[in-house]
Amino acid sequence: MATYAIGDIQGCYSAFRKLLDLIKFDAGHDRLWLVGDIVNRGPQSLETLRFVKQSGDAVVTVLGNHDLHLLMVDAGIARYNIGDTIQSILDAPDRDELLYWLRHQRLFYVESDYALVHAGLLPDWSIPKAAQLAREVETALRSDDYRYVFAHLYGNTPDYWRDDWTGAERLRVIINAMTRMRICSVDGRMNFSHKGAPKDVPAGFLPWFEIPQRANRDYTIVCGHWSALGLHVTSSVAALDSGCVWNGRLSAMRLEDKRVFQIRCDRLAVTNCG
Repeated sequence: MATYAIGDIQGCYSAFRKLLDLIKFDAGHDRLWLVGDIVNRGPQSLETLRFVKQSGDAVVTVLGNHDLHLLMVDAGIARYNIGDTIQSILDAPDRDELLYWLRHQRLFYVESDYALVHAGLLPDWSIPKAAQLAREVETALRSDDYRYVFAHLYGNTPDYWRDDWTGAERLRVIINAMTRMRICSVDGRMNFSHKGAPKDVPAGFLPWFEIPQRANRDYTIVCGHWSALGLHVTSSVAALDSGCVWNGRLSAMRLEDKRVFQIRCDRLAVTNCG
């Protein structure tokens, strides 16, 4: 039995299946950890979502910003963006079942000395605290009033954490950190404008995982979201978004020994990811 963590798929189903063939994935014995953004930008979002859902307990996935965007479009809160490739899901006969399942997925997952999140964690959040904060969001998303969360989700402020945040502000900061953050300041202020390479991070900010003495550094945090960073594996972080959707690679890491497996993604996502 092995556990493989896989970077952002984003609807690149053909590439995803090629990677599963490469690692000889056996759903009866192995497990997959998906870092989120399983849909959107690639041409086969519906196929990817169906496959992940049908895989049952063999797959653990956390929500990414593109997964949340799909749910918000379905709820009538967000608009369909240029470049979105989620219409096939919205038109599918099993759309309600698929979207209900997606809305009930985790924001954060911990097992042994690994933690799984789409983007990152603020430096003052210990792993137990991050798990507790994620449960607050998960409870809200799974409630009958989930549209309230979506209605107040968009926005870059507050850009820092306070324990006394309440309501929509509190949920927004948690979601933004776990699904959108790439860089922050030493005191935990997030910057959402930078999407480029680490060498171009603006003054006063660092990649979130390079903040000195961050409270979650004793775990290996498995994440994605930052394609310009590329594959980046250290003792405390495994960033696995290697840009498949942008003509890069789709990456998997076997947690037991941190061995990395990759396949090339042939062309831009809007036409072909594999």
